[in-house]
Amino acid sequence: MSKMDTQAFEIDQFLAAVEFRYGYDFNHYAKASLARRILNRVQLCQLDNVSQLIPLVLHDPNFFELFLKDMSITVTDMFRDAFVFKKIRESVFNQLRTYSRVNIWHAGCATGEEVYSIAIMLKEEGLLKRSRIYATDFNNHSLEIARKGIYPADKIQQFTQNYLAAGGKASFADYYHAKFNNAKMQESLKEHITFANHNLVKDQVFAQMHLILCRNVLIYFDLSLQNRVLNLFKDSLSHKGFLVLGDKESLAFTGVEDAFYEYEKKQSIYQRAGYV
Repeated sequence: MSKMDTQAFEIDQFLAAVEFRYGYDFNHYAKASLARRILNRVQLCQLDNVSQLIPLVLHDPNFFELFLKDMSITVTDMFRDAFVFKKIRESVFNQLRTYSRVNIWHAGCATGEEVYSIAIMLKEEGLLKRSRIYATDFNNHSLEIARKGIYPADKIQQFTQNYLAAGGKASFADYYHAKFNNAKMQESLKEHITFANHNLVKDQVFAQMHLILCRNVLIYFDLSLQNRVLNLFKDSLSHKGFLVLGDKESLAFTGVEDAFYEYEKKQSIYQRAGYV
């Protein structure tokens, strides 16, 4: 057996141990990305091989939390890809105005920057008071950062530039309080956000959503899991609800392609076509 085959076997055994001990199934994550993250953890722990991770994950809950951080996608910013947020503000929100109550699900919200971005836009468009944003992730550490809404002050300049490019109508400084080296998001924004642990691999639908955002998460899943998650989103959306994906993600050649219209191709925004 080659070294590569041995490594692949060890990774399978490690993932089986993770699922056995904690119920998290990572078997349908994209293999190359998954292997890189696991091997990086081997190096960080100064171990010789993947097999040495198995007793750690079975007997050390702190190690499992480290592994969850490795597996989380936390590369995000306020109003990241401002042209997407601008289109949501100018086009999607016009449709949401027709509802007496607006339900939004941000799946894979990571540390929450994009959740607060949506909340700010809803406030500026007069929609926040009748909106509820459900922000979910499987990583409790990331969720805790999101709940607190405290971010490094050195990111504020970039956040402000993104906000303006996304069509911001006020001063971005109105939405946070600066203290020492941090910026804390306004409490009035948090009042309309529910943060919750949700695992896209195994958990169920959020019913009657008008807008779902899940940006740059599906690229880390294999085709089988992508279809599982996309069906979850399809079943969670109300008639004519919207789905926003990442710039490298598409519904083309997936099992739900016929259930959506391509609403804005450049921004990867789709609209639920009907009950297919």
